Amino acid sequence: MNYRTRLIDDIRDVPADAWDGLVRASHGQGGPFMRHAFLAALHSTGCVGGRSGWLPHFVTLEDAAGHLVAAAPLYLKEHSYGEYVFDWAWADAYQRHGLAYYPKALVAIPFTPVPGPRLLAVNDHARAALVGALLKRAEALNLSGLHVLFPDGPEVATLEQAGLMRRTGVQFHWTNPGWPDFEAFLAALTQPKRKKIRAERRKVQEAGVQVHMLTGEQITADDWAFFSRCYRTTYAQHHSTPYLNRAFFVELGRTMPDGVLMARAQRGDELVAAALLMRDEQAIYGRYWGAVEHVPCLHFEASYYAPIEWAIAHGIRRFEGGAQGEHKMSRGFLPVQTVSYHQLAHPAFADAVQQFLQREAGGIDAYLDELNERSPIRS
Repeated sequence: MNYRTRLIDDIRDVPADAWDGLVRASHGQGGPFMRHAFLAALHSTGCVGGRSGWLPHFVTLEDAAGHLVAAAPLYLKEHSYGEYVFDWAWADAYQRHGLAYYPKALVAIPFTPVPGPRLLAVNDHARAALVGALLKRAEALNLSGLHVLFPDGPEVATLEQAGLMRRTGVQFHWTNPGWPDFEAFLAALTQPKRKKIRAERRKVQEAGVQVHMLTGEQITADDWAFFSRCYRTTYAQHHSTPYLNRAFFVELGRTMPDGVLMARAQRGDELVAAALLMRDEQAIYGRYWGAVEHVPCLHFEASYYAPIEWAIAHGIRRFEGGAQGEHKMSRGFLPVQTVSYHQLAHPAFADAVQQFLQREAGGIDAYLDELNERSPIRS
């Protein structure tokens, strides 16, 4: 079948119902991050595009009747910030040999290291055609290569068949086998971990701080303003510049309130800290945290324990805690393998990177084995 390829520099040029229908057709719910509203909010508030180094260059395929059958969020990247799959060494090697690594072609959700759909398609044939279109586009633009970050589901096999190089990583996810309450979750942990969590929660209580979980419909304009302040404070403490702005968070609350969840910490009427999570019917996803004053262990309460308690109460079976962080294992999270896929146009560099990835994969496998031996869950 022949498909018509379109290049889109603003997702708002694609009807939301067509895009979201493709998300559902591809991966069931597909998570909140591939939703039209999420990607459109990034664009409309200036978090991508302009001088951000993330130039939207989405690729879509349509059938003869003009129906959307495949799509991918492609960005032309001028740097590697906000990706969480680190290729700075590759870029440095290119530069030392007088070659340009940037711009590169990147299929990803900006600033979001969450596994999920990246290659939307109605069937395997359309998905394979989409990968072919992405590779051809990178070649036509004379880019250094194509990178697909944190894919999952059937698209992994498609990327393998297309010959892209596989890279593995590790994240930490919490899963709920059906615990009736938080105490049942604690009972499943080893005694030292159980004791540690109770002690950390007690410190927050003794500080007079309570954490309230707010769904999108309950989050007010003042809540968004306070959370944005907390978010900026976290970046300032690390001498860094935030990727997202207040307008983005407000837009999320306006356009997809069913996809957001906020942990608001307060002492009486005084707001102290806040954490923002995303959600769908199957999972919650830890994203951002910040505080205006230091309260011992409040980060763990707002970012992990209160959300876990909320997830159990609402029958949510998975909580993805974000990138990195072995400390999450002490809070009941377990290691899982993530993947990304890479194609480099330069044959010699492609060969060198392939050899590196094979060695790195062995190290990741050994690391996962070591982590699993230290599981916080009782045998």
